[in-house]
Amino acid sequence: MREKARLALTAGDPAGIGPEVLLRALAAADRPDAEITVYGPLALLLERARRFGLPTPEACGARVVDIALDDAIVPARISAAAGHAAARAVLRAVEDAKAGRVQALVTAPLNKESLHAAGYPWPGHTELLADAAGTPDVAMMFVGGGLRVALLTIHRSLRSVPDAVTGDEVRRVVRLVHRELPRFGGARGRIGLCGLNPHAGESGLFGREEIDVLAPAVAALREEGIDVGGPYPADTLFVRAQRGDFDAVIAGYHDQGLVPVKLAAFGHAVNVTIGLPFVRTSVDHGTGFDIVEQGTADGSSMVEAMKVAAELVRPRD
Repeated sequence: MREKARLALTAGDPAGIGPEVLLRALAAADRPDAEITVYGPLALLLERARRFGLPTPEACGARVVDIALDDAIVPARISAAAGHAAARAVLRAVEDAKAGRVQALVTAPLNKESLHAAGYPWPGHTELLADAAGTPDVAMMFVGGGLRVALLTIHRSLRSVPDAVTGDEVRRVVRLVHRELPRFGGARGRIGLCGLNPHAGESGLFGREEIDVLAPAVAALREEGIDVGGPYPADTLFVRAQRGDFDAVIAGYHDQGLVPVKLAAFGHAVNVTIGLPFVRTSVDHGTGFDIVEQGTADGSSMVEAMKVAAELVRPRD
């Protein structure tokens, strides 16, 4: 009999929909059969369970690591207390992952403004996890709708993106995706790189990043034996990837990569941080301040994240 996956579920920002999404995922009939530890404010989780008529984590067979709130939080409001609780839950789960007590983290969404209000320097989960794990060589990859999309840059202004897309960074992310692709069913390992500019720069007419940075990096990677092509126009590359021409796409910036995935599979796509010494998956949505306490949050993406995490920690035959 196969050993059950040991999953850590973090409740995310307690002022958002994370606690509700977590509870709904735990109660879902199609969630994976795993050993689950929940990290979050126990009193708040129990209150939300009562409010929405959902089973408690313990009733679903989960153990709870209580991350007590520093202060009362107001639903849908940014606060240091909410940011502190959300970050502490993730950091405690990372400790347990590094010690081998859990095999994977499945995270509900953080609020970046609350994280900042609490005094933390990280703009999001990816950077927090890389720092806590002591592993800078990570990348954000979304899986869903027939697509696997990794990002060259994550949480930064669009104005700053071209300066951040360097040859070194392109080579680093492509190598990481190439290494990790077999775990996600991308056996051929064919990777397509998006251009930054319209029509991939149109031979320099709309910008030189493709000529000066992206194309030389692709050539160097192909010399290493990596099957990467491009830079290709982003407006057609995702269509080609979805019909099977590529196993993964490397997008230059946040919205370039996430808009196609969310259009194809919103609510069922999964965010994976590749390169960590443990598995980490997450939902494809944010804290949902506009629907907090309405009882309408959907746990589907959390369930999908749990399924992917459980599959990734299984031993390969």
